[in-house]
Amino acid sequence: MQVYLFDRIDQCFLRIPARRFQNETLICINFGGCLIPVTLSMFLFSHSELDIFPALLGITIITIISYFFSRPIPRLGIAMPILVAPISAALVGLLISPEQSAPLAYISGTLGVLIGADLLRIKDISRLGTPFASIGGAGTFDGIFITGIVAAMLA
Repeated sequence: MQVYLFDRIDQCFLRIPARRFQNETLICINFGGCLIPVTLSMFLFSHSELDIFPALLGITIITIISYFFSRPIPRLGIAMPILVAPISAALVGLLISPEQSAPLAYISGTLGVLIGADLLRIKDISRLGTPFASIGGAGTFDGIFITGIVAAMLA
């Protein structure tokens, strides 16, 4: 089993016809589900009055929740219930830092899902039997998107 990271990045951005799994998984990074949320999280952190400790605590809590609720699904990828991350992130934001709940909910929700459901589950990808896997895509993209909406509603 070989896992490629950025080896053939052009295939990550183009629609690739389905192919049979041949003991190789191409790992891609989703632009809308990973790069944009990470960039926006860094922007929110740098332009808010949020301290590092509440942010790290929130990210850690959502990472743990995301890891335990995410499941590898054979021939598909990693998936988790869509409302777990947004509701958890909103509660974490309100409990840890009520005055900065919106940026904290967004930052902890998006980064927590990416770390807990994608990065910590990367070892499971080799057993899924899928030719492509995406960090921030498919099952976790929906959770990240809804987390952003819930965080915006908190604002």
